[in-house]
Amino acid sequence: MLQRAINPIRQRLDRIGIGLSGLCALHCLASIVLVSGLGIGGEFFLAPEIHRWGLAAATLVAAVAIGWGALRHRMAAPFVIAMTGLTFMGAALAVPHGFKEAVLTIIGVALVSLGHILNLRHCHSAACKERCGD
Repeated sequence: MLQRAINPIRQRLDRIGIGLSGLCALHCLASIVLVSGLGIGGEFFLAPEIHRWGLAAATLVAAVAIGWGALRHRMAAPFVIAMTGLTFMGAALAVPHGFKEAVLTIIGVALVSLGHILNLRHCHSAACKERCGD
């Protein structure tokens, strides 16, 4: 009974994770266009604090939603994919701002988002309803 009440919270966190991943990818692309193409917004878009806070938020949401799903459903794929994505995002913090950082970040957020999507899809599958009772 408690699990049924908590399950929507985890699903909402997966949706938030997907949204944050999309915003992060949009930020990377906008940074490239606005800063390199138009020469504006460099002090805001390229601020290291944005990337550190973004990685912290992504890590927190993924740890709760993906980790919770992995423990509940015993499925490794969403967890492994999301953690690989977080690794790419962490690697992006180690390179100078620019194209390499954007590529690493976009790969990372795409993988984290895919982990959240797989988590959500499993929750709506017949296998989950049969095995987990969700």
